[in-house]
Amino acid sequence: MIPLPLARIAELTSGALSGMADPRAVVRGPVVIDSRAVEPGSLFVAIKGARVDGHDYAAQAIRAGAVAVLAGRPVEGPAVIVPDTAAALAELAAAQVRTLPKVTVIGVTGSAGKTTTKDLLARLTGRIGPTIAPVGSYNNELGHPLTVLRADLDTRFMVLELAARNIGHIKDLTRVAPPQIGVVLNVGTAHLGVFGGKEAIAKAKGELVESLPRSGVAVLNADDPLVRAMASRTDARVTFFGRGESAAIRAEGVVVDARGRASFTLRTPSGAAHVSLKLYGAHAVENALAAAAAGYELGLPVATIAEELSEATPRSRWRMEVTDRADGVIVINDAYNANPDSMRAAFEAFEALGKGRRRFAVIAALRELGEDSSALNAELGRMAGGAGLAALIVAGPEAGPVLEGAHAAVQESAARAAQGGVAAAGAPPAPPVPGAPVPGPQGPAGPPQMPPGAPMPGPQAGPPQGWQPPGAPAPGWQGPPMGGAVPGGPPVPMGGAVPGGPPGGVPVGGIVPGGPPGGPPVGGYGQPTRIVHVPDAEAAAAELAAWLRPGDAVLIKGPRAMGLERTAELVLGGAAQ
Repeated sequence: MIPLPLARIAELTSGALSGMADPRAVVRGPVVIDSRAVEPGSLFVAIKGARVDGHDYAAQAIRAGAVAVLAGRPVEGPAVIVPDTAAALAELAAAQVRTLPKVTVIGVTGSAGKTTTKDLLARLTGRIGPTIAPVGSYNNELGHPLTVLRADLDTRFMVLELAARNIGHIKDLTRVAPPQIGVVLNVGTAHLGVFGGKEAIAKAKGELVESLPRSGVAVLNADDPLVRAMASRTDARVTFFGRGESAAIRAEGVVVDARGRASFTLRTPSGAAHVSLKLYGAHAVENALAAAAAGYELGLPVATIAEELSEATPRSRWRMEVTDRADGVIVINDAYNANPDSMRAAFEAFEALGKGRRRFAVIAALRELGEDSSALNAELGRMAGGAGLAALIVAGPEAGPVLEGAHAAVQESAARAAQGGVAAAGAPPAPPVPGAPVPGPQGPAGPPQMPPGAPMPGPQAGPPQGWQPPGAPAPGWQGPPMGGAVPGGPPVPMGGAVPGGPPGGVPVGGIVPGGPPGGPPVGGYGQPTRIVHVPDAEAAAAELAAWLRPGDAVLIKGPRAMGLERTAELVLGGAAQ
């Protein structure tokens, strides 16, 4: 931050000094909204949230070394009192940008991929000069100005991520830090229910393009029709990126390796170079192209761009983090957030990463989808249920449509297998564990010989097959009811039966009514996907612990509110945070 005396901060924010504040005291930064992040010389901004009021931590911030508090009411200690602390924070950030005429501001928006693209682009601009970029996804009305206020007189680039929860939000952010380059990645289904349709989402994302000066550059995805159409909304020069021939910055000859990492030829108007990404998933190609296009507009040679893209590793947590456990289990933690488009991309990447392994997935119902929520969540369930998984764990509330879609996909897969004489969905088994029964399809000789009372091969999450507790309510019932029923909803039997489905739901294991009693256990090649519903992230980790064997693969992805990163931490042997 550029040092400012309290008197100047009060002037810029239309505030008044309070609590014996010294107008000559200088704030040297950082500006923070978390009292635990206060350092000597900080300005603490007291934000009143739905559950926590920052004003209650003002005294703690002063004791930790804050020069003053930017507050909405008098607090214990020196303060600048303003009508609205969030608005004052934005005004302070906007004033700082005006004092940095040599800074180039680059804005990145889109329904998916903003953070990865921002991280890649910050790496490229770092080759040219000192760069400021958000930590993680600081992209809203608080995170955006906080990022801007990290700049100082040496800063030459600000790579900023701009998010929108409604029309006008991005426009407000561009007023804080007017961009010279605007990058729009895609228009998808994130926050569909809030906006009411993809056209409204395109209108919101296009506010970045509209904010560009005539001397600026709009970097647009040529492969997304709604993004491509934004070219008509700006007087700035337009550069297209994508995979098609019409894109000036494009990827040719894309190849994805066994670990789901893409390589391609980066083609530009001034030459080409080979890129081998260390990022996981084919969707990372579009993010890399967007960063490359902005870097090219800044004058970076194509060879330098390709080199930096090839060396880049994930900077932000919980976005396609791939970890190999000591026992060979591969865990893909993509739990930061989710929408229908990013879910599809994650499952596509998982197909490559989990090839030849038993595959498990932990997901949760998507949110903010409005009137399309049930249909889109059912589609998610069908995609997951048809992905050839050994087991699917659906965590959290409002899971009915996801479970219904997943069961439908499993039943259709089993029906096709029965008609065509081919194996049902399921991944090949992991290498056998010494002393363990051998999983996999059974030939004409039938199931392997097992000692009396021994469990069937594969993970067992419940009593042995065919076990009937005293007083069991109905034949074929498998153990006690599942513990993950939605609060206030009907009891969900083990296996995630959906209200309105067949009586008793679909038994655990995704078994089609009329199939063999009890059905096969999870784990063998050709066996149906087992589907369960659990209440939370910790319960999902417990299910996985009972099932996983060396060599398996796990995908963990869901909306931010579900906190499925805790599942990944527990599966990897860490403590929940």
